[in-house]
Amino acid sequence: MKIDFHKFLKCGLAVAVAFTFASSNLTGSKTQAQTQTQSQTQPKGAVPGTGVHITEVGDDFEDENWKYTPNLPKLHNYKDTATAKNLPAGFAINKRWFEGPKRGQPDSVRRVETPAGGLEGSTGALALKSLQTGGSYPSNVQQQDDFIADVGNRIGLIDVSRTPSVVTRVWMPPIDEWENRSGCHFAFRIGLRTDRHAVGRGILPEDFDGTYWPGMFVNLNSKEGRGATGQPHDSVYMWMKATADGRVLRGPNITETGWWTMGMSVTPDGQVHYYAKPGIEDLTEEDHIGSSYPFGYRAQKFKSFFYNICNGDDGRTWSTEFVIDDPKLFIKIPGESRPTKNASSQRRN
Repeated sequence: MKIDFHKFLKCGLAVAVAFTFASSNLTGSKTQAQTQTQSQTQPKGAVPGTGVHITEVGDDFEDENWKYTPNLPKLHNYKDTATAKNLPAGFAINKRWFEGPKRGQPDSVRRVETPAGGLEGSTGALALKSLQTGGSYPSNVQQQDDFIADVGNRIGLIDVSRTPSVVTRVWMPPIDEWENRSGCHFAFRIGLRTDRHAVGRGILPEDFDGTYWPGMFVNLNSKEGRGATGQPHDSVYMWMKATADGRVLRGPNITETGWWTMGMSVTPDGQVHYYAKPGIEDLTEEDHIGSSYPFGYRAQKFKSFFYNICNGDDGRTWSTEFVIDDPKLFIKIPGESRPTKNASSQRRN
């Protein structure tokens, strides 16, 4: 089901927000000492992709003329003042994507043929990878680029009382094609706004402006590459950001690459809920992997969703290339006693 978002705004729902996080029971790695287990209670009505599809944002990449205009040099004002004012920033010609103002866009943004096993009817998807993630000069530490869906300019901020959620399909290449480095390689994230009311310790800095960015991160433990962990084989897992005190929360092991479905929702109580599963099928309650109040703050508005592409920023080694398809935004219809059908895999509505 889909709806004209601007007409929907006339419903005028109340604003409320919060964030909770429940850990999966999967075994962690050496980094698990940094995680914090919280409630495993299944949130009801929080499955991403439930409700109405807001067609004004997101993308299906089916247009053969889909194009991204990078407007080089890319921005790096978060780490690199030399390119802080290189405007205009990069953007997609359909006005649905733009370069991140804090870090800059991926160095390669290209429409590709949908990898095998993708959504039925999909002929196009988007491949993302980066080389220079840290700025004009290699930093030799892990850095990231941002690829941001334009939500605010197209429809405005969304009250969390509407239970906004986002769903994406992500294709991960075979592990032997990944950048040979331990650490984060990819992330799917959301931008939220809140006031300074803390439900935890309120660990964000004093100059916190009310915006923060929870998300789902894909991590490689390399057996022999940069930052090798000493384990006998490569392994990939997912982790989430963050618990109420800012710690990493461990997610599922990724034992098979290829297509994965990932999603996040924000419920009216302010919690963020994380879901993931291998394959392309719609998410269900069984795919819940955690919920939390990231950093101890309650969300009030949904602002954006975006992707991170990460590498070791040595100036020579490209990041792992990930392919995304059909990122979609959903909201709940007011007054309904039951959620509407999950529509995340319906490509042509």
